[in-house]
Amino acid sequence: MGPGYFVLALLGCDDAGLACHEVRIVDARYESGPACLAALNGQLEANSDLAYPVIMGRCQPASPQMAERKKDRAG
Repeated sequence: MGPGYFVLALLGCDDAGLACHEVRIVDARYESGPACLAALNGQLEANSDLAYPVIMGRCQPASPQMAERKKDRAG
């Protein structure tokens, strides 16, 4: 079983919002998918420095590798 939290991935997209790729993982974790979605608009505004015509967000369960990286940074 995974770490039990969600992260918000920000995607940079073309003008049509079709060709998107992950450009940043928000440095926050959310206890549920709905909590992550509730933070989406605020995080999009806070990360408006990304140089793409369209920025989108995607909530996703954190992978075990993400949990290890967070633990390494904290230690």
